[in-house]
Amino acid sequence: MKKMLSALLAGSLLCFNASAAYADPPMSAFYDGVMKMAPQGKLGQVIAKEQIATSLKGAQAWKIAYISSDVAGRNTIATGLIIAPVGPAPKEGRPILSWAHGTTGSAQNCGPSQVIEPTRPLNQYFLTDGNSWTDFGIPNGQEFIDQGYVVVATDYQGLGGGGKHQYAVAQTNGRDVINAARAASSMTETGAGKKTIIYGWSQGGGATIAAASLPDYQALQGTAADNLQYLGFVALAPEDVAAMLPTMPTDEASAAKLMNGFTQANVPNVFLFAHYMMGLWGTQAAYPHLKLTDVLTDEGAKATDNLSRNKCIHVLADTFNYAYGDQYKSLLKPEAGNALAWVKAFVDGSVKPVKPVAPVVIYWGTKDTAVPPIMHELYQKQMCAMGANVGRNQLPGAQTHFTTPGVSAPMYLEWVKDRVAGKPLANGCPQS
Repeated sequence: MKKMLSALLAGSLLCFNASAAYADPPMSAFYDGVMKMAPQGKLGQVIAKEQIATSLKGAQAWKIAYISSDVAGRNTIATGLIIAPVGPAPKEGRPILSWAHGTTGSAQNCGPSQVIEPTRPLNQYFLTDGNSWTDFGIPNGQEFIDQGYVVVATDYQGLGGGGKHQYAVAQTNGRDVINAARAASSMTETGAGKKTIIYGWSQGGGATIAAASLPDYQALQGTAADNLQYLGFVALAPEDVAAMLPTMPTDEASAAKLMNGFTQANVPNVFLFAHYMMGLWGTQAAYPHLKLTDVLTDEGAKATDNLSRNKCIHVLADTFNYAYGDQYKSLLKPEAGNALAWVKAFVDGSVKPVKPVAPVVIYWGTKDTAVPPIMHELYQKQMCAMGANVGRNQLPGAQTHFTTPGVSAPMYLEWVKDRVAGKPLANGCPQS
C-alpha cells in the first residue's frame, strides 16, 4: 500500500511537470516589470526603484533593481532593498552595510524584498518567534540606522530580476553583494559614501567570503560607484566547498567517487536533499554545459527543475516529502556521470583561494548540521596561510545554524562599529 501511494504521488507530480515544466510563479508589478528589462548598464547601476514604507524609526526605504554579473561575466539583474537614515548625511557620506541573506529558494518569488514589510528585523522560519513561511528581514537594521549606516540587502540574481538563480554559486552571489553596495553608493537619496562592510549568513556567508577574495572585481572602474573602501567582512556560518577540496581529481573515476561522497553527505534527510537539488539546479544554471540528468534520473531532473523554478525552500522540501516520502533518494542515479565537470564547477563557483582584501570574522555554532564547521575551519587555515586576518569565533552554548544570527549579533555589532571607526584589530588567525 505504501509503495502504491508513493507511486501515485510521484505520478501526480510528474503530471504537473508535464503541464507546467517551465512555468514561473506570478510576480507583483515591480518585479514583473523588472523581469522584462534587459541587463544593460554599469555594474551597480540602479535601473528601477520604488520607495516603500518601513517600520524602522528614522529610516526611509526602497525596493531596487540593479545591474550585476555572474561567475562567467554575463550581465544579470538583481533586485533588493535599501534602507537609509532620514536627514542630511555627513560630508564623507554614510557607511554601507551590504547584507547577504541565507537560503530562501531559487524561484523568482523567493527574494526577501518581496515579503510584506521586508525591512523588519530578521524573521526566521524555523525559530519559535518566526511568523512567516520564509526567512526575511534585516539583522540589526534599526541599530545600523541609529548609527548612521545605509543598509542594502540583495535578493541575488534570479530571485525577482529574471534569469535562473545560481543558488549557492558563491562567486555569483558575492558579485551580487558587491554590486548592491555600488547601487547603494550611487543613489544620492541614501547619502551613502564609500566605506563598506559586507555581512551575511549561510548562503550569504559563502557570498561574503567569496566577495572578500574578489579584489580585481572590486577594483573595476566605470561602475555605478567606483573605489568603494572595504573595511571588513562578517560571515555567519559560511559555506566553502573549495576549501574542502585542496586537491582536484584528475580523472573521471576519482571525481565520481568524490561526487558520490558529496551526494551522500547531502541526503540524510529531505531538508538537506532539497538544498542539494537546488544546488545542482543553480550550478547547472551557472554552467550550462552540465545536465541535471548527469546526476538525477529523468524523473528526478523533471521534478527538480519544476520545483526549483516554482517553490521556495521550505515548500520545496515539503513537496519532495509529500510526493516521495522516504523514497526521495530514488531520484538520484546510482552513480553520477560527467562527475569531473561537476566537481570542477563546484570548485570554480566557490570561494577563490585569494587573500581577502580586509579582515574577516566568522561566527559559528557547535550544533550546526546545515553547514559543516569544517568548511570554515579549512577556509581560515587556507587564508591565514596567505597572510590574511581571519578570526573564527565559536558561539557560547549549543548553537544551531539557525540560532547563529541572533546569538552572534552583539559580537559583530561591536566588530562592525570598530572597523568603521578605524580601530586597530588584532590578527584573528590561530597562533602556531
